[in-house]
Amino acid sequence: MSIKGKVLRELESHPCRMGELTRKLGNNKKVQAALRELRSQGIVQEKAGLYALKKEQKPEGEPCVLVKLAETFGFARRDDGKGDIFVPGRSLKGAMPGDKILVKLFERPRVPGSMEGEVTAITEPENRLVGTLIQLPGGRLFLSPDRCPEVLIALRRGGAGGARVGDKVAAALTHRGERHSDHQAAVTLRFGSAESARQCARAILFSHEVDPVFPDDVQNEAAAIPTGIPESEQAHRLDLRSEPIFTIDSAETKDIDDAISIKTTETGFELGVHIADVSYYVRPGTRLNEEAFARATSVYYASSVAPMLPKELSNGVCSLNEGEDRLAFSCLMQLDAQGRVQSYRFAKTLIRSRVKGVYKEINALLAGTAEECVAQRYREVSGEFAAMKQLYRKRVAQRKARSAMELETKEGKLILNDAGVCVGVECRERGVSECMIEEFMLLANECAAHLGRTEKLPFVYRVHEQPDPDKVNTLVQMLAACGIAAKFKKAVPTQRELGQILDEVRGTKLEMAVNTAVLRSMQKADYQPEPKGHFGLALEDYAHFTSPIRRYPDLSIHRIMSDWLAGVRGEELRRRYEKFAQDASRQSSERELNAMQTEREAEDCYKAEYMRAHLGESFEGRVSGVTAKGLFVMLENTVEGFLPARLLCRGEPVLSEGVRLSDALSGKTWMLGDAVQVTVAKADVPGGKIDFAPAESC
Repeated sequence: MSIKGKVLRELESHPCRMGELTRKLGNNKKVQAALRELRSQGIVQEKAGLYALKKEQKPEGEPCVLVKLAETFGFARRDDGKGDIFVPGRSLKGAMPGDKILVKLFERPRVPGSMEGEVTAITEPENRLVGTLIQLPGGRLFLSPDRCPEVLIALRRGGAGGARVGDKVAAALTHRGERHSDHQAAVTLRFGSAESARQCARAILFSHEVDPVFPDDVQNEAAAIPTGIPESEQAHRLDLRSEPIFTIDSAETKDIDDAISIKTTETGFELGVHIADVSYYVRPGTRLNEEAFARATSVYYASSVAPMLPKELSNGVCSLNEGEDRLAFSCLMQLDAQGRVQSYRFAKTLIRSRVKGVYKEINALLAGTAEECVAQRYREVSGEFAAMKQLYRKRVAQRKARSAMELETKEGKLILNDAGVCVGVECRERGVSECMIEEFMLLANECAAHLGRTEKLPFVYRVHEQPDPDKVNTLVQMLAACGIAAKFKKAVPTQRELGQILDEVRGTKLEMAVNTAVLRSMQKADYQPEPKGHFGLALEDYAHFTSPIRRYPDLSIHRIMSDWLAGVRGEELRRRYEKFAQDASRQSSERELNAMQTEREAEDCYKAEYMRAHLGESFEGRVSGVTAKGLFVMLENTVEGFLPARLLCRGEPVLSEGVRLSDALSGKTWMLGDAVQVTVAKADVPGGKIDFAPAESC
């Protein structure tokens, strides 16, 4: 029996003092350590030197997750969605980010009306940590966790596992105490130098439970899928191989899941959107399906991807590769001369893409600037380009007519060398062909959702609910501070009213800042089993149908729609898919958020790696955020860094409405959207943070 077990056995008979326990059990240090651990776990209590088992009491408090931990405080997010609770450091009870906890609200918070409380229990500890190994004076090794770098966790003796100071590592909490300083950890996995963005990205994926490698049984199942199409399957499909179908993607795309065909008719246009029929290969009850559900989305970072499906499917049998017969799920639409959908039908089809189109080349062809060799490559489908242009113009007019939001955001493109080091960052440009494909995919998505709603199918919808009134109020205040009068008739503005604001700032220095503010006022789009419309697109019906290789919601509705096409109706369809649609909606929403955070954190590390090679160099940027502590500045290439107020201001900085920072002594003012010259002062690769200094003194 362990020493902890022996201590418990003694305390079960009666409360004991330390002296009595050591006389009976010997080994004073081990008894003390066992008592400390039992107290930290809430099993034993001590009062006036007397140790006793705690009486079984159900701890009080609201179920929460600790989402932020700083040196002296933390924030716990309530499970009921009613906001975050501030927890002072002394009341955290050693809770770590990701821990599921109970938090009891204080009756008298320090800030009246705020939510403040204390941790009463850690119900599900998160003992996995990812961070950087550091050494403090005296030689002791500590882990600086990525999610709370200020809270250092001591490594237990011999717990480095071969890792060196400066390494990015994964670790496990081997001992928890009542305070963070009592915790101990041991390294479980070494990624490599924390100064390498590539190794930091590996660690980020690990911390978010994103695995680029598939389990052996999943991989074996994928490898066993035949590459040919059985004649029996071809026989009952609509054969479209004679149609001029083609794909348009970026040059580096390998998982091609959508293709188009288009032609003019006497009454308007006929548009075909042809999507890889992934549901034919990924069946319920298979390990492939279980793994796809668990992942729910592909995660793209730098030049790499952690795919939802193994490459045998994503880049192979499911990918709509040029010149190869493929199974597809097609949306065939008839549109009038104004580009409005008059009718549609879905069909299981057999297609063969004539050419793998590349956005850059298509843009050149549309602009009439392509070289002859490029034009020759597209000769089989170039006749469809005129119809594409015509329909797209009509669809843009339709989008404007229904007041769909046109938010402008900047996306960065990372350029890596052969060693995986980031050597460039560019602003990703969107040409007309990118916009065309987006619009045509949107049409197919709308038709799929319309079918789901009107036929009352169990379904997975893409939902974007109207803005929250409190966030709208914050937006109105921000706009007013920028000199923009927001004349909203109601607490929740219409798409048209928001669109007018965006039009007003388009092309001005405030464009990006206002676009960001409007975006933040919106609800986050997610997946739901009920049709609630899409506010941003101003659509009653919307779902994700067009990317089943990389998104599970798309695969989900393909499976449901396939059974509907096969004649399954009513109660049987609900029996098969009602709970499935609910589960797929929840899982897909959660994993989408996780993927977005993973991609953003990895991208930040690569950008910092790039800027580290430019320390001391000066750049022009624009103020993208204003705080009392300083300015966030975004460069033209989308790299964003922080410029501290102490380097700008001679006196105490004054913050006005979150949009303006002023220095009373110098009279200088910095506002959202202002152009500023900055020098790169620091680039923290493992933290994904960049610090700027003024290029000119204040």
